[in-house]
Amino acid sequence: MKYCLFLFIQSILLSNFATSSLGFSLQQLESSSSSSSSSQQNNYKMAAEKYLTPITADQVKLEIKDPVDPTALIQAKAIVKELTSDDSGDGDGKYAGGGINPSALMMVAKKLGDIPKEDSYNSYIVTKGECKAAFEKLNETERKSLENIYARVKTFADAQRKSVTDMEIDIPGGKAGHTVSPCSAAGCYAPGGRYPLPSSVIMTAVTAKAAGCSTVVLASPHPAPITLAAAYIAGADLFLRVGGAQAIATMAYGIEKDNDQGPAIPRCDTIVGPGNKWVTAAKSIVQGYCGIDMLAGPSEVLVICDDTANAEVVAADLIAQAEHDVVARAILLTDSQTTLEAIEVAVGDQLACLPEPNKSTATEAFKLSFAVLCKDIPECITISDDIAPEHLEIQTRDAMEVGKKCSNYGGLFVGEHAAEVLGDYGAGPNHTLPTGGTGRYTGGLSVFNFLRIRTWMRIDDQKASQEMVDDSIIMARLEGLEGHARAAEARSTTVEPAYKKNAPSK
Repeated sequence: MKYCLFLFIQSILLSNFATSSLGFSLQQLESSSSSSSSSQQNNYKMAAEKYLTPITADQVKLEIKDPVDPTALIQAKAIVKELTSDDSGDGDGKYAGGGINPSALMMVAKKLGDIPKEDSYNSYIVTKGECKAAFEKLNETERKSLENIYARVKTFADAQRKSVTDMEIDIPGGKAGHTVSPCSAAGCYAPGGRYPLPSSVIMTAVTAKAAGCSTVVLASPHPAPITLAAAYIAGADLFLRVGGAQAIATMAYGIEKDNDQGPAIPRCDTIVGPGNKWVTAAKSIVQGYCGIDMLAGPSEVLVICDDTANAEVVAADLIAQAEHDVVARAILLTDSQTTLEAIEVAVGDQLACLPEPNKSTATEAFKLSFAVLCKDIPECITISDDIAPEHLEIQTRDAMEVGKKCSNYGGLFVGEHAAEVLGDYGAGPNHTLPTGGTGRYTGGLSVFNFLRIRTWMRIDDQKASQEMVDDSIIMARLEGLEGHARAAEARSTTVEPAYKKNAPSK
């Protein structure tokens, strides 16, 4: 996945978001549509006072954006180079042990704050014993909640795994089929920044285990006790207490041997999980060498609602998304002016009593958020499909029917009570979802990210296969591939291979 779609309203970003991939120019919005009604123009003049910037349907524009931040990519490349370099000063500069230099990893991890510089525990690994101890220190309510989330995610992932099986069919003269098998080692990343995300530990590691991966490597910087507890219940085999590009590089290239800083780390066949711009940049570097789930952009929610929607509930869901990050986006599509106004008021009321730092984060995110008053629900669906949001909530009459008409999204949440946060915390489906419009062509994280569908064929009856052999000879020569044609002729019972006809005399 090389590019992501990002919503882009007009062409000038807010000055305080000059480096963001998304922004709005309220002055442009105010003057961009000469055909707008006077009431719409008044709304634009008041936009600075609103949390959800009001725009019209034709002002929702799409622009292809590279999800990889150029500066972060340069920095990630420098980190990877440092991690794979020899610190002895001898040789060609490449680490002689192969893979990642563990000493360099510790140095980078401490320099970037993954591991406290004063930490006497000089290792890049958190032991299974530490994870178990963290789990056991949780109170009964916390342990039960973690166990419940684990069970629901595992049940869903197990059902996904069972939905695809080995198969075979008859072909002329034999059989053909496919086998379904997991990759050996999976790398799972869980953010450790603004908020610890133990839910991401469960969503990634449990899914990899359900797929059948024999080794699951988890990475998260300066992990909180709840993150360690989640790693224990999820069954992670190795826990790297590093983050960013250094974590992705370590999971991709591995550490060849046990060493003074920790054990060997296997090269992971695929790496999954959400992360910051350095994580995304590093994924773009290692993809191809190993598999990745996606190159993720800012998180987003889109709510389609009508006059039956509960304004307070919708507002709560928008705020829940906005508090993720200052570049998160909350989008509202409705055919009801009354509902739109009620939600705007409810957002303001609920933000006012949100604690810090959540309040400040959400307030900044709302500068990148917007609302569209549509003529009807079908127009809401059309706009939503263009956006292809990460999370799509439907809060309308006949919500399931509306949801069925939507084509592009990461995860669908139907009805007032199907809160997106329930998906975040383990209703069952995975919460690692495609962002920035990539829901047009891909889905969220699942067991399928860790599975390989491998095909096979065999011929038991040479005579019965001859029509297939003849077709291959003809097609090969139509493509100009004479060697292919002669390889097929070597299996023919009716045609003498050309290499025998044209063989030079001895």
